[in-house]
Amino acid sequence: MAQKNFYDVLGVSKDASQDDIKKAFRKLAVKYHPDNGGDEQKFKEISEAYETLSNEKKRREYDQMLMFGGIPGAEYGGAGGRGYTTYTTNVGGGNWADIFNSMRNGDGAFGSDFDFSSIFNGAAGARQARRPMRGGDLTLTIRVSADEAFKGTSREISFMVPSTKERTKLMVTVPAGAYDGMKLRYRGQGEYGQNGGERGDLVITTQVGEHPLFKRDGADVRMDLPMSVWELALGTSVDVPTPGGATVRLHVPAGTQDGKTFRFRDLGAPNVKRKGSRGALLVTVRAKVPTRLSAKEREAIESLREADSRDYRSSVESYIKA
Repeated sequence: MAQKNFYDVLGVSKDASQDDIKKAFRKLAVKYHPDNGGDEQKFKEISEAYETLSNEKKRREYDQMLMFGGIPGAEYGGAGGRGYTTYTTNVGGGNWADIFNSMRNGDGAFGSDFDFSSIFNGAAGARQARRPMRGGDLTLTIRVSADEAFKGTSREISFMVPSTKERTKLMVTVPAGAYDGMKLRYRGQGEYGQNGGERGDLVITTQVGEHPLFKRDGADVRMDLPMSVWELALGTSVDVPTPGGATVRLHVPAGTQDGKTFRFRDLGAPNVKRKGSRGALLVTVRAKVPTRLSAKEREAIESLREADSRDYRSSVESYIKA
């Protein structure tokens, strides 16, 4: 008879979610509960399967046992003495019944002094032991200012490898043009592999601070330039800073409207996805209306208003019903 594990008993896959496991158990419990005339032995089987798989710690340890070659001699993972199929004990030096009973009692499948090599004496365990397994990736976050992200910077970091408690120092290079959420991958600096497997990677995420003037839009850089209504009406020239620290002159034509954006090519941030290229600097003019006027200013503006015969709202007034 083919061996059955707890997943087989509940009829779910090994990657089933807790909701899937719960639904499967409820359906089978209704069918096999003794009070409903069901099979008592079958109900015990599904109850024990659910007891293990619904507990994250017990399920993880049960999966470990399946990974180490399964549960020899077990039809579905129950324990002897309760009407269940018993485990074959002392397989390769490991007592599976004791291990599973320990797990069921909440003591953990493997104690701190458990010798995993005893399991690998079996053929299936030996194959598992010889298979190289890559180490997991480690993740860190590094914080840099907006100016450092524009120009690039280097930062020495220190991190610990969890499995060995080994602390490592590493010089991290943040490239010019780095953006918030960018991933920097350092090969072979992560967790150690098993059975000769390669080390994982160290993945560093950049967290870029806000700049008081510039806003990133990919490699493009945006900024708002406050201007008076008179400057927009009459036209002017204004010196504008760039992210690289230089200055560029912006010529604003007479009659420029609020919200107009001017584009300066290749004056944005370096494009980390296209080496050798840069984004644009996008300058948007914003009209600033005075909140307080002197008597002389008010008199001058009122004179301008009275002399202005333009109809600024003709497109709106056409929709007003007479």
